[in-house]
Amino acid sequence: MLQGRHLCAAFLLCAVALLAAQQARPGVLSADEVKKLAPTTYYFAGQSAPVQTRNTVGFRNATGKVTLAGFVDTSGYAADIQQKYQGLFITETKLDVGGSQLPPGEYGFGFLKDNKFIIMNVAAEEIFTVASQTDDKLARPVPLKVTEDGGGYKLYAGRQWVSLKAE
Repeated sequence: MLQGRHLCAAFLLCAVALLAAQQARPGVLSADEVKKLAPTTYYFAGQSAPVQTRNTVGFRNATGKVTLAGFVDTSGYAADIQQKYQGLFITETKLDVGGSQLPPGEYGFGFLKDNKFIIMNVAAEEIFTVASQTDDKLARPVPLKVTEDGGGYKLYAGRQWVSLKAE
């Protein structure tokens, strides 16, 4: 009888450990997590474009909500849209983006040449533009990455970045 109780307790302990391991942890998403979550195509301004999964990043907040940003192939878009639209921006939570509030939703984004970061709705209409920063000390800039920064995150495109904080 005692052996059965130990076996039952061991089983419950394993089940709890397995459940805890399966629960998503807050922080920057791994490449495997991004591959599972990111769409393969993204609709914006009247057409769909392939998502560059290798250039897609994201993070999960403390409540498990995800934010993703990824570059898309904008070659089929008009020149005026290509100038400001670089990729998808999907958030399941309200964000502070460089000091501006962004509700949950699906958007387009771009890092502009004049140190600006733009968020647009799917009709390519500007939601807001905020100042971006430049990190001249960044050792190895990559096309797109996200890093933890205190209680928030930094979204980088090369050396240019903008702050993101889940609310």
